[in-house]
Amino acid sequence: MRASRKTVLIGGASAFWGDSAAGAHQLADVPGIDYLSFDYLAELTMSILAAARAKDPEQGYAGDFIDVAMRQILVRCRERGIRVVSNAGGLNPRACARALQRLAVELGIEGLKIAIVDGSDVVPLVPALRDQGVRDFYTDEPMPARMSSANAYLGAAPVARALDAGADVVITGRVVDSALVLGTLMHEFGWRETDLDLLAAGSLAGHIIECGCQATGGLHTDWERVPDWPNMGYPVIECAPDGSFVLTKPAGTGGLIAAAAVAEQLLYEIGDPKNYLLPDVVCDFSGVSITQPKSDEVRVSGARGKPAPPNYKVCATWTDGFTCTGTLSIVGFQAVAKARRSGEAVIARTRRMLVEAGRVDLSAWNIEVIGAEEPYGVSARVHDLREAVVRIVARHPDKAALQLFAREIAPAGTSWSPGTTGSMAPGRPAVAPLIRLFTFTVSKANLHPWMQLDDGPEVPVPPEIGAVAGATVSPDAANHDTSSDNGSFYLGPPPLPDDVEVPLIRLAWARSGDKGDTSNIGVIARSVAVLPYLLREVTEDSVSKYLAHSVCGSVTRFLVPGIHAINLVMTRALGGGGMASMRNDPLGKGMGQILLAMPVRVPGWVLDEADCATQAPFRPGIASNRASFSKQELAPQ
Repeated sequence: MRASRKTVLIGGASAFWGDSAAGAHQLADVPGIDYLSFDYLAELTMSILAAARAKDPEQGYAGDFIDVAMRQILVRCRERGIRVVSNAGGLNPRACARALQRLAVELGIEGLKIAIVDGSDVVPLVPALRDQGVRDFYTDEPMPARMSSANAYLGAAPVARALDAGADVVITGRVVDSALVLGTLMHEFGWRETDLDLLAAGSLAGHIIECGCQATGGLHTDWERVPDWPNMGYPVIECAPDGSFVLTKPAGTGGLIAAAAVAEQLLYEIGDPKNYLLPDVVCDFSGVSITQPKSDEVRVSGARGKPAPPNYKVCATWTDGFTCTGTLSIVGFQAVAKARRSGEAVIARTRRMLVEAGRVDLSAWNIEVIGAEEPYGVSARVHDLREAVVRIVARHPDKAALQLFAREIAPAGTSWSPGTTGSMAPGRPAVAPLIRLFTFTVSKANLHPWMQLDDGPEVPVPPEIGAVAGATVSPDAANHDTSSDNGSFYLGPPPLPDDVEVPLIRLAWARSGDKGDTSNIGVIARSVAVLPYLLREVTEDSVSKYLAHSVCGSVTRFLVPGIHAINLVMTRALGGGGMASMRNDPLGKGMGQILLAMPVRVPGWVLDEADCATQAPFRPGIASNRASFSKQELAPQ
């Protein structure tokens, strides 16, 4: 632990395994940068790493971290004293560290101190947990017979300990994404496990930059305002000891620093904003303030924390047969009808052939016509096109059966629809293992996180478990209302005859994401004057009806008053979600865009307020931090 500094500069250089190499290059040249944070791990990534390690014990980590990122910046980091923290270790942080050490030797770098953090593997505990009847906490399904991987999301304390020990580079296995930044700030500012508000603030800082350019204009609702996409700037945060931070990006880069874009990222892939569970702290983001004092700076503050939960979340993967996806491009009159009929013919022929061969039927299939607005359900406006793509997904327990399916897609080029131009990809589609997720919790007492510096001993880093004696937390933070009730917030008056009907996008920004089969959409009012009408129009009932074709479960609405927003959490919304879904949008990335087309009715003056706020060159602040709004406060002036 070091003496407290005034501020710390951290760059978010990677959002996932496959992100651009531009982030590392940009950020290593930022004057005064202290740390670079690289996030690589997603649920599917862990399964890929498990398969790679099974074939070669020296694999199982994100190779791009070594071959792409570190190869281009390690010398600069060494010369400028920049330290690096990454979860690139995946399932094999030791091998990742060895690869980095070999690269350092190749580049002529001496004395590089590399620490690894691990202890997330839950596979040895699986038999006992299965015997105890552990079930998936999203679906309530029983644990499958065999797991490909099972890793707990560890916290930030081992990262902080590794930096305390003097590591130049920290390579972790599975940790929660925000822990890379939180661990860094715990080290720099001497934050303790009992400083709950500070831990929540550091977690928020990590959450904002863990998705790279999503904090600097990427995926922003008002995309046309975001300049220079080829040179998108990756995020830089300047963090203060009190937990507040300022978001910027490297000078001369593209992208957009905007309070609204940061607000979208705040709500990305979280559930109840008052109770965002992380291994180190339960975060309350409902009162967070996001302000924009300058056109190139956004300031964030106001996160609060509650004691850490007693369990770790565990994400396990398992193989459930095989899957194959094929596409056909169709041109000409009635392209949609022709495309759909072609997809149906491929499935029908495959099923018939399987019966004739004495094999079992396809276990599942799905046909979507891309371009026909099928994700919009009854609200779709396009019912015919002169060009369309049919996407056909089939599943079967036997790989050979799907190879037959893959073979029967190409004959569409001469057998059926006029204007069939062929597959969207060259060659036959590949048959791949169908990887499913199984999510559960395990007591922290059952796992033993550790860190190791170079060839030194493994140093245990016990997790904080449950309630913390002497914790510093705001008096009201432990008693937050977790319901979706609007409380004392004023709702706009009932719709009037002269109200204007517009799509929701005229009133709000939105961003959506996923957690398994659950999708969330964060919806932020473009102006504080819009909030009462947002609450009136975008209800649990109206959203359930509008998205009924996609959402099979519940819709719960949570208020986020600090940024005059709501967060919508929808269960059974993604056709199984992630790798289990056969939809074209298995991660719910388009759900927010679809909701933004929902018609809402508002007075004309409210629409004018929203338009005026949107057209401002930059907002002086989108947060009000008021507990309630009176009719007088929100009436037209």
